[in-house]
Amino acid sequence: MLYHLLPGFSDVHILFNLFNYNTFRAAGALVTALLIAFVLGPATIRMLTRLKVGQIVRDVGPEAHLVKAGTPTMGGALIIAACVVSTLLWADLTNWYTGLCLLGLVWMGAIGFLDDYLKIVRRSSEGLVARAKLLGQLSFGLALGIFLVVQPISPFPSTWTGLPFFSDYAAAFWPPAFVGFVTLLVGFTSNAVNLTDGLDGLAGGLGAIATATFALIAYITGRVDTSAYLGLFYLPGAGEMAIFALALAGGILGFLWYNAHPAQVFMGDTGSLAIGGALAVMAILLKAEFLLLIIGAVFVAEGLSVMLQVGWFRYTRRRFGEGRRIFRMAPLHHHFEKLGWAETTVVIRFWILGILSAMVAISTLKIR
Repeated sequence: MLYHLLPGFSDVHILFNLFNYNTFRAAGALVTALLIAFVLGPATIRMLTRLKVGQIVRDVGPEAHLVKAGTPTMGGALIIAACVVSTLLWADLTNWYTGLCLLGLVWMGAIGFLDDYLKIVRRSSEGLVARAKLLGQLSFGLALGIFLVVQPISPFPSTWTGLPFFSDYAAAFWPPAFVGFVTLLVGFTSNAVNLTDGLDGLAGGLGAIATATFALIAYITGRVDTSAYLGLFYLPGAGEMAIFALALAGGILGFLWYNAHPAQVFMGDTGSLAIGGALAVMAILLKAEFLLLIIGAVFVAEGLSVMLQVGWFRYTRRRFGEGRRIFRMAPLHHHFEKLGWAETTVVIRFWILGILSAMVAISTLKIR
């Protein structure tokens, strides 16, 4: 909104010209979203407490988590609200990148909200039917893939994507295969972030790291000089995505003030699915799908740990008549809790791994 209104007053004062620059507006979006989440946090927690929107803890989880039962959940709505308001305030609202990112955030957040709502109503850890939940996630990925094939938003074919460490090569998908790839990526990423959201501040911290990293990549690929120098796709208009990404990071950071151990509020599926969906959309639009696997390496490990645990358990039960496990408990963060690591230790060490993953991903932009 400010981008459309204030630059016109640059003849009144040169300061208004700042609103033409992505970097200035991205910084403004970060601070605005952080302040919204920080200021509205206490009121949100009181409202959720008054409505008795408390966390339902699974009996099969670590015993130490039973004390968290009743902690207000669905706090992810605060992250979404902060990001949306900040983005609408600072971004170019006619930009496809901005619109698609906002759509992905809200769509996936709505699925998570419905899941959380049903858990509260039923007073059970089981919310939305798994198939219906997955269908909602995959339907967005399918719609996004088809849209990008039919309506390309960049000078390059939508079915092309970059390869880390290579500047002269790109992966080119057959259109139906690209749609399938996008659909699976959206489903896997949103579920991986959802599975990671099991400890106070874990998913939020990693999400802030990943979104900030994508903000940098969006800024670089949206500039003709830096993208050419680094051998990346030049995507006109992609720089606007940096504003959305930092708005999301700001919303997460403001929320983390209240989600840090011991958490006063949980983001719930409302927040985790929204963050995961937004990360997937940003990676797809920036043609950095494979880079997402590096940036979100901890999310990937968490998701794969569940897939391996379930797959191995079912195989050994069928093969030997008794189900066996690879990890003491999945997702992966619970495995380390079972090994005796304190919750805060797991969270901080996983954050460190997330930062290292982001640094490796950024280094690939130069090592090509």
